[in-house]
Amino acid sequence: MSTPPPPHWPLPPHQPQAPGQAQAPLNGFALASLLVGLLCLPPLGAVFGVVALVQIARKRERGKALAIVGLAVSLVMSAGLVFATDRLADSFFDRVSALERFEDVEGELADIEELHAGECFNVPGGDLLDEDPFVYRIACTEVHHAEVTSLTRLSQTGYPGPDRLRKSAADECWKAQDAYAMDSWALPEYAEMFYFSPSRESWDEGDRTLLCVIGTTGEEHRGSLRKDAGMLKPEQVVYLRAANEVELAMGRMPEADVEDELAAYRAWAREVDQALANEARMLEEAARRPEVGVQAAARLKEVEAARGEWQQAGREATAAGFDRSWGRALAALTVETEKALRGAYGLSTTVPGWMEEAPAGPDGSEEGGTGGSGGSGGGSGGGPGKGPATGAA
Repeated sequence: MSTPPPPHWPLPPHQPQAPGQAQAPLNGFALASLLVGLLCLPPLGAVFGVVALVQIARKRERGKALAIVGLAVSLVMSAGLVFATDRLADSFFDRVSALERFEDVEGELADIEELHAGECFNVPGGDLLDEDPFVYRIACTEVHHAEVTSLTRLSQTGYPGPDRLRKSAADECWKAQDAYAMDSWALPEYAEMFYFSPSRESWDEGDRTLLCVIGTTGEEHRGSLRKDAGMLKPEQVVYLRAANEVELAMGRMPEADVEDELAAYRAWAREVDQALANEARMLEEAARRPEVGVQAAARLKEVEAARGEWQQAGREATAAGFDRSWGRALAALTVETEKALRGAYGLSTTVPGWMEEAPAGPDGSEEGGTGGSGGSGGGSGGGPGKGPATGAA
């Protein structure tokens, strides 16, 4: 017969509890860690989680799994809180920095969607490329940074992507500028086309506003640049519409090299030819009028010669062939005939800098014609026309 253990023999560490024996209590810090970390103060929840694990190990209490979950949740929420606080702090200090510049801005603070064509405004520091602009409406008779040519709502239902949005916005704003200041030769050299279009984030929030402006930050400019159809003679309007259509078509040149997008270049050549055809019909009518007939006939001869080269370019099977036709088409239109015709119509005869400083043509020589240089491209523009500067509002 075996001998029973003495009364002081220790019980096994995992001795099953006898019926009716009390269950180990749940550690309060374990539950508090989860609730506090999830609902109100994550850093304090992490502290509670550590305290709970220490007490559970020492007092043999329940809640170890709950404490671990509470600690993990609190740490994740704390990291998110730090990130959000950092972003808010950056935004706050950016705004404070911007507010410091507002003291020197003349005008009345306005929402960008409250502006209308014909109004002028200033921006802090004269920076029209600010991604989050503050605009200050001011009378156009005072020194101002920009003048609104149009405020429209984009028609696309889905976000078109940054490249398509940039091209469509630039195209719309060139049209708006051509309608607002029809005689582009009369614009000062420092005038540039700018636009403010929706960013991806603001698009998702319902923003479809496109603001087109003429920027004059290069000089202290006073006075309106508006010279639309209501301020010109009917015959001047007819001529400028045809001439501006040609400029707009030439400005839609594809951005890649001819070798990479020959089909797109051929389509562009056909578009330019169509615009020149419309100008030719206008010139045929003008050639019958004694006050502009001689100049219109000279211009018509050049336009027809250029059309032949553009048509040939639209049929070319090789990039080299396209380049040759393109170069001849540009050389067919001279600045002298256009200057003479504009003088006959009573328009500005000051040749703008973007025409006098023409870029190299496709054959490496200077362009002799009046083609636009990158009308739908990005970056800051030169003079009153080509290559708009852009900003996102």
